[in-house]
Amino acid sequence: MTVTVKTFTSSSEAAAALSSDRNARYLGGGTLVMRALNEGDISLSTVVRANDQALMRIDPSGPRITLGAGVTFARILGERDLSFLHAPARSIGGPAVRNMGTVGGNLFAPNPYGDFTVALLALDATVALQGGFGSRDIPIEEFLQSRDRQAGTLVLSVSCTRPTSAEAFRYRKIARIKPKGGSVITLAAHLPISGGRIAGARIALGSMAPTQIRARAAERALEGRALDAATVAAAASAAAEGTSPSDSALGSAWYRREIVGVHLRRLLLGQE
Repeated sequence: MTVTVKTFTSSSEAAAALSSDRNARYLGGGTLVMRALNEGDISLSTVVRANDQALMRIDPSGPRITLGAGVTFARILGERDLSFLHAPARSIGGPAVRNMGTVGGNLFAPNPYGDFTVALLALDATVALQGGFGSRDIPIEEFLQSRDRQAGTLVLSVSCTRPTSAEAFRYRKIARIKPKGGSVITLAAHLPISGGRIAGARIALGSMAPTQIRARAAERALEGRALDAATVAAAASAAAEGTSPSDSALGSAWYRREIVGVHLRRLLLGQE
């Protein structure tokens, strides 16, 4: 199998190359594409790269922060202003993977990976895309629902909400091998408080559906209420509603549905 590597100086040129070749894949950190090449994926005949520094940009100012698609998890861990994202970034593989793995690539990582994307979903992220249609921003939920149809599209950046306090955002990855193992389940919660009550609850789950999803029933149980034991219990009991986990070597679908409420309760109560 012959693979052609094309390197461009701008993201627009790279996006055009992706749009014109259905067998092309973009190479960021390489943790997904290189695995596909090493495993002999015959559908991949062209690798596209871009040296555009805009893809490496971090803008941590304001109520929403922007991360270029090429930003690595190691860089996030080195940014004091991004401390609320340190736990999700640290949960991605080992040091070698964090040095190479990128924010944009994680959006495409299949179960049981893609843990950073769970955090972005809880933080109401928006994904900036470029392709044959030009440039556009879409909510991360819309992106995830159409992820398998995003061939020929280049992710430019991701922006997400900055939590108003350290307590407003919580994250937990349940894995058999820590920290670098695939997740049994991953949970993230953003719980803004206004007047002592939750306003705008977002709960995100990984490995509980084909892509990362929101636990909307749990969100409804939290919305407009104080974060007390009764509210947490109601959210935990609703955590598995609307999920569709699959069986894997890490855990069965039944097991995942059984434990997701337990771990959501612990996450919301701040328990280990």
